[in-house]
This record gives sequence, structure tokens and C-alpha cells, in this order.
Amino acid sequence: MFSSEIARLRKLGVQGLLFQLLNLLSVVTSGLMMWKALCLITNSESPIVVVLSGSMEPAFYRGDILFLTNPHHVPYEVGDITVYKVPGGDVPIVHRVIESHITNTTQLLLTKGDNNPGDDLVLYGGMQWLEPKHIIGRVRGFLPYVGYVTIALNDFPQLKYALLGGVGVFLLLQKEGS
Repeated sequence: MFSSEIARLRKLGVQGLLFQLLNLLSVVTSGLMMWKALCLITNSESPIVVVLSGSMEPAFYRGDILFLTNPHHVPYEVGDITVYKVPGGDVPIVHRVIESHITNTTQLLLTKGDNNPGDDLVLYGGMQWLEPKHIIGRVRGFLPYVGYVTIALNDFPQLKYALLGGVGVFLLLQKEGS
């Protein structure tokens, strides 16, 4: 079967191969455009995130996918579940707002994981409060456990490369008109 696909690609020649590569490029570009549109609509740099730890159990478990929004000029309230990223931090953190203070110019927040014994001050990297510029979004919905695929791809890079390679080969070898 694989040799027949190679023979078919040889018949297509350079023009056919370029056409297949353009198809692959259009799929990737379409995905990126949809992601950017979703970022604009939700006003969030990352409108979809995966829970990576158990710090928010029982509200959210590892592998849950969260959907975020970050509306302009809507203050956060105690009890809101936020996703934030502190300067120098690699991974966004999903925790609940436990204190909120509004100053003349900005809102200051203190967060805590539901499953953690204390607040997040140690996670803030020397800051005393989170400011709105640190917040990626407020959780608006979730899908349980669907994010385990993302966790597996991050924990096992070989799986990620095999999957990407398989998709690339599939797109290159798909028949025209199908």
C-alpha cells in the first residue's frame, strides 16, 4: 500500500507535491486564524487551557479543559475561578479569587487553589497581589478529562512527533478530490 502511494506521488510530480504542501499549509493557517479569532472574541491570550495539577480539586481535575473569557471593565469577584500567569512563570495557574481590593486605578486580587492549604503569595514571585494584567481569563465552562491528550503529548514528546508526522504524511498522501 505504501509503495503504491509513493508511485502515485511520483506521477503527480513537483506540481502535485506543491499542491499537497499548499493544502497542508492552508490547514495549519486556518487553525491559527481560528485560534486568533477566538482570542479576540474572548479577550484572552489563551481562551482554552488544560488543568495540569490537582490544586483545584474537586472543582476541576487534572486533564479538564477550561474555556475562558476576559471581558473588559468587568471586575473579578471573590469566588471567581481565574487563570493567571505571573512574570517569569512558564505555566498559567488556575485558582479561585479569595480576596479582592479595588484601588483608585486597578483591582488587586489574592488567589488560592481549592485543594491547597494556603493562599498563592508564594507563587506570585515577590508580588503581594495579582493585577488584571496578570489574569488570562475567568473560567466560563469546562470539559472533563478531554485534556489528557494534551498532557500525554507534553509528557511523551515522541508521541507528539509521531502524531504530527502521521498527520503530515496523511495530508501529503491523500488523494485529490477525496
